[in-house]
Amino acid sequence: MTYLALARKWRPRSFADVVGQPHVVRALANGLAGGRVHHAFLFAGTRGVGKTTVARIFARCLNCERGVTATPCGECRACTAIEEGRFVDLIEVDAASRTGIDDIRELLDNVQYTPTAGRFKVYLVDEVHMLSKAAFNALLKTLEEPPPHVKFLFATTDPQKLPVTVLSRCLQFNLKRLPATLIAERMGTICQAEGVTTEAGAIARLARAAGGSMRDGLSLLDQALAFGNDTLREADVAEMLGSLDCARIFALLGAVVQGDATELLRRARELDELVPDYLGLLDDIATTLQQVAVLQLAGADALANTEGLAELTAIAASLDAETVQLYYQIAVTGRRDLPLAPDPRTGFEMTLLRLLAFAPGLPVPAAAPAPGGVAGRPSAQPKTEAATPVGDTLRQPGDWAGFVRGLPLDGAARQLALHTACESVSSQTLHLTIDRSNAHLVTDQQRNRLQEAVRARLGQAVLLRLDMRDLATDTAASREKQQRGEVLQQARAAIESDPNVRDMAELFDAELLPDSVQPAGARAGDDAAAGVGKIARKTRQ
Repeated sequence: MTYLALARKWRPRSFADVVGQPHVVRALANGLAGGRVHHAFLFAGTRGVGKTTVARIFARCLNCERGVTATPCGECRACTAIEEGRFVDLIEVDAASRTGIDDIRELLDNVQYTPTAGRFKVYLVDEVHMLSKAAFNALLKTLEEPPPHVKFLFATTDPQKLPVTVLSRCLQFNLKRLPATLIAERMGTICQAEGVTTEAGAIARLARAAGGSMRDGLSLLDQALAFGNDTLREADVAEMLGSLDCARIFALLGAVVQGDATELLRRARELDELVPDYLGLLDDIATTLQQVAVLQLAGADALANTEGLAELTAIAASLDAETVQLYYQIAVTGRRDLPLAPDPRTGFEMTLLRLLAFAPGLPVPAAAPAPGGVAGRPSAQPKTEAATPVGDTLRQPGDWAGFVRGLPLDGAARQLALHTACESVSSQTLHLTIDRSNAHLVTDQQRNRLQEAVRARLGQAVLLRLDMRDLATDTAASREKQQRGEVLQQARAAIESDPNVRDMAELFDAELLPDSVQPAGARAGDDAAAGVGKIARKTRQ
């Protein structure tokens, strides 16, 4: 019994069947309809997005016995031969295995001969970027001025490796990665046609795992159907992929919402028995948090037909929007840091504990357990938009200008901090303002450095909000400027009142140069009653 893989069985046979690449299909169809067919085409894109498929359809369009058209009949000898891979005038070359100049010379030796069975002789070169430099050089002249009966179709996953001399001789089409929703829709159509019983959650998981590749998605679908005995269930797909069903993800987030570290760790350790893909688990947590954020800000209509909507709604009602954003950031950061952990399970558990440790509105646990007791995390307290936390003003941002001076920043990030003013502080958000005249200091890099420094100083996660104002007052920079002015005034007054200075000015008919006065101390706070300056003879009129 011969089985044809779904990726081959459901390969598009016309431009109308191609999904996710309307910009490519439209350009090719218009060129064919208007008789503007270039002699060389380059199709670029990641794996499984339709490069070779589009090229083969284009070859059928050129050689259909009913004429050059964007809608080949699919029934004539040329169309059926191309479909079955036996059309003599469609020469497919795998550049990954035929990279040398001799291979290209052998190919080009036959270019001058007219087609045997079709209208055009079509050379389809896959992974063309694998050709050697000498092979590209041998191809250039023919590629620039081929015989009128020859068309070149190139496909590549890495167009940057092609020489510019080749790129300039081709029409280039960049095929896009396919969104998961489009892959899921195509899978649903195929499953319906194949008579397969499916669960929406299973298809959604396969579509996300496809990573933008339709071919990868259909290969996973083949595997899942074999795993589930021609039935597509989410639990089976989750087990096959090493991920978890939604219920377990909701249970983890439920423990986070309740602030229950014991329950959270218990559930995390239960998962370890399933040997899960911890990177995929963090992906699932981040995806769930993204759905919660959409639900909070756009409403339930934006998540229509989403599985687990009731659970998502419950989580959305238990957390405020800023907390969800914070949790999402922790999840994706934990995903990034997972390879640095001692082992994946440790990294995963630490990310879950960060969700608890940085939960806004929760009291900080004691540094050590009381005698005879057990150190544990206090239960969650109701979240409030509290005023500035009470504590040592070297650590808390109540006095923002004073707080800034203790931040471990330098360069542009320090200048940004010095020129900001604190608008408001809550347990979750630090709202800063900056004068529009200092807008050049605000970049993503410096904003991130400032946020990380504040988090490190406070020992807790906060979200930094930075807005432009026409006038931002009470900044550390303005305080320092004011303080320097006061010190300078005191120094000037001290010099002018010094009897020795007065005697010298009288004796030499001189005066103090105001711009020359400098405080004797190197820092604000030194002896302000001392200063240095210059005197000069008065200018005579």
